[in-house]
Amino acid sequence: MPSDAPSAGRQIARAAGTVMLAFLLTQLLGLLRGVLIYRAFGTSAGLDSFNAANRVSELLFNLVAGGALGSAFIPTFTGLLARKEHAPAWKLASAVANLLLAVLSLLAALGAVFAPQIVRHGLYLLAPGESPGQEALTVQLLRILMPTVVIFGLSGLVMGILNAHQRFWLPAVAPAMYSLGQIGGVLLLPESWGIQRLAYGALAGAFMHLAIQLPQLPGLRGRYTPTLGLGMAEVREVIALMGPRVLGAAVVQVNFVVNTIIALSLPEGSVSAVSLAFMWMMMPEVAIAQSVAVAAMPTFSAQAALGRLDDLRASLAGSLRGVILLALPASLGLILLREPLIRLLYEHGGAFTGRSTQMVAWALLWYAAGLLGHSLLEVIVRAFYALHDTRTPVAVGVAAMTLNVGASFALTAWFGRLGWMPHGGLALANSAATFIEMGVLLALLRRRLNGLGGGRVASALGQAALGSLALAAGVWAWLTWGGGLPDWLLAAGGAGLGAGLYAAALALLRVPELGALWRVTRRWMARKEIP
Repeated sequence: MPSDAPSAGRQIARAAGTVMLAFLLTQLLGLLRGVLIYRAFGTSAGLDSFNAANRVSELLFNLVAGGALGSAFIPTFTGLLARKEHAPAWKLASAVANLLLAVLSLLAALGAVFAPQIVRHGLYLLAPGESPGQEALTVQLLRILMPTVVIFGLSGLVMGILNAHQRFWLPAVAPAMYSLGQIGGVLLLPESWGIQRLAYGALAGAFMHLAIQLPQLPGLRGRYTPTLGLGMAEVREVIALMGPRVLGAAVVQVNFVVNTIIALSLPEGSVSAVSLAFMWMMMPEVAIAQSVAVAAMPTFSAQAALGRLDDLRASLAGSLRGVILLALPASLGLILLREPLIRLLYEHGGAFTGRSTQMVAWALLWYAAGLLGHSLLEVIVRAFYALHDTRTPVAVGVAAMTLNVGASFALTAWFGRLGWMPHGGLALANSAATFIEMGVLLALLRRRLNGLGGGRVASALGQAALGSLALAAGVWAWLTWGGGLPDWLLAAGGAGLGAGLYAAALALLRVPELGALWRVTRRWMARKEIP
């Protein structure tokens, strides 16, 4: 069987470019959403309640559908398509849709009924009875958000089906609809509704997240079957693959909930500060790593299904190189420019104060330090899923998240003893545990595939490190020299200078990806000049 690694690499690169563009647009809209929300509500107790309630709805969705769809459904569905078994593939999709609808509807109903118990004996476990009004508000918000559990489950399945058919644009821009819903809630609903207008906006955004993807389904010529498919071998395979992944998702989400519980026991605004800082870390992670991982997953799955492990190894090495070259400078840039960025976008005499800026920037310092680990992990786990191995990443993830929970308690207490803002310990615990998880999985995957093209990956790390040193030196000098400049000039100038120095360093080091990007850009510009 001839190798298709070069064409697969180009296919991943093209798809990743499409997804990255969509994710960049989505992240810009998400940034606007965050600016409007935090200017309207600041790091207030009300926004703490919304973030806490939203964490519970995310927990229920992710327990059943979140990562399990990517790790279990997409590899099986793509494998059937790669073998030209279209009818079984669509029967599998129908069965999974029906099962998701039934299970998630039951969970959402139970969540709404038992919302008071979830809030009092769960979220406010470490601060019982201290804020009864805030507890009541959190219950109301949780009940408003419960339908999103079902909607996002179905939307995630549609996203997986479209990605398996190499349709990436609409799934990638779907999160923008969720942001639009929240923006509409803040701007269009009556201010007298308070934080509830944000919850109703989130509910509307979830509907739009699903609706924008539906028009592409008929063009795939699939056939819906009203069945649960429990007799199908493929359905049983998906359920078997989901089992470990659901356990892993449960541990990850429980970790997030534990962090929320800890933050609710810390000074007011800690939950909102941690949430906003995490969102800032996730913006480059989504644009860089998730775009590559989403684009690579169908290719990885097809290569694994056809037994082309040499091609899979080459595709994986190329994907890891691209992520390293982008994530490491993004991490340093975010660390250095975090304060002027946060101050510029959120602190304008409203509910978001100078204290809010300090709290968010402090958490962002420790989250941004873990950006490279988060980014590499996105790609590495996709390779395991493509090999139909969900147990290994789940087992390692369970251990890492258990470490994260323990470190969260220890580091918040330690930060407090040092006189530092304790919520920074939650971010540091997350970054440290993620790096450990990434390193262990990378070592196991290398053994599984008999190598990962380690020379290529290690050289990318060295090149990115050298380029990042130039970036850091330039941005630090700019911030030191321009301390009295307006925040917009500090942030824009620092970002532009850092990017230019990094690109110049990569050019001097003759990094092949930079040359390939330049050739693609020249061809695109040449086509634009044709009359």
